[in-house]
Parts: sequence; C-alpha cells; structure tokens
Amino acid sequence: MSELFDSAKLEKILEMHSGQKGTLIPVLQDIQGAYGYLPEEALKIVSREIKIPLSRIYGVITFYAQFYLTPRGKNLIKACQGTACHVRGAGQVLDTLSRELKINPGGTTEDLSFSLETVACVGTCFLAPVIMINEDYYGKLTPKKAMDAVKKYSAKAAQEEA
Repeated sequence: MSELFDSAKLEKILEMHSGQKGTLIPVLQDIQGAYGYLPEEALKIVSREIKIPLSRIYGVITFYAQFYLTPRGKNLIKACQGTACHVRGAGQVLDTLSRELKINPGGTTEDLSFSLETVACVGTCFLAPVIMINEDYYGKLTPKKAMDAVKKYSAKAAQEEA
C-alpha cells in the first residue's frame, strides 16, 4: 500500500456502514470526503469487505461525475462555458487559466493547489463570463481578472503555510 494511504480513515468508514445493505454509494461518498478522491487501495479493500466486484465499483464510479479517481486540488475552479459566458469571452478566460496553471480542464496542478473544470452553467449569466473558485463567484471577467482571482487563493495558501 502507498505510504500516503491512511487506512485508519477507511476502517472507520467501513465500520460505520457495517451490516447495512446498499451502502456502496454512501461508502464511496464518505471515502471521497475523507481522502478528497477515491484511492485505488481503498477501492480494493471496499471490494473485499463488502463483497462487490471491483469492476462493478469502477462501473458506479465512472457513471457518476461526482467521483474522482485522482487527487483533486485544494481549490476547485469551475469555468462556465454556457452560452452567455461563451459569447462574452469565456474561451479566452479558460485558455488563460489552463496556460497559467499548466493544466487542461479536468486536471489538477502538480502541487495540488488547483483543479480546473468546465461547467455548462453556474446560473449567473448576468455576470458573464464567470468562474467559481470553491464557493466564490467571480464575474465580468477578463483573462487578467480571472488570474487575479486565482492569485488570491495562492496568496492565501502561502500565508497559511507561513
């Protein structure tokens, strides 16, 4: 097992769901909540403990967009690509975020600071183009304003580490 994998968290999750039927999705949600993603080591243990083939577990994981098989960044950037955002320059904002963070949509920075996703709409068309960083909305963006928003989170992380 990987040195980074803390099995104690998994043991608590499995214990909490012990003896219950139909627990696969709640178990996966709890594992992702504990680790930030679904580690392969955890999935193998889950398969063995709740007696569900690993192939079926992967089938469930890949069916639902909420599950992640790779570590996610501390900060999630959702770049809206809806119609209103698109016509107001969302593509340029996304291109800049990808280039500056050195990740494609769906990716995570090497230092696990940021993950970048595209979404169809965040429901704030009047602010187009819009990104969300975690739960915060940033609208009427230019590529520079988008990067300024991202830099706030980088600066905050640097302060927390100091």
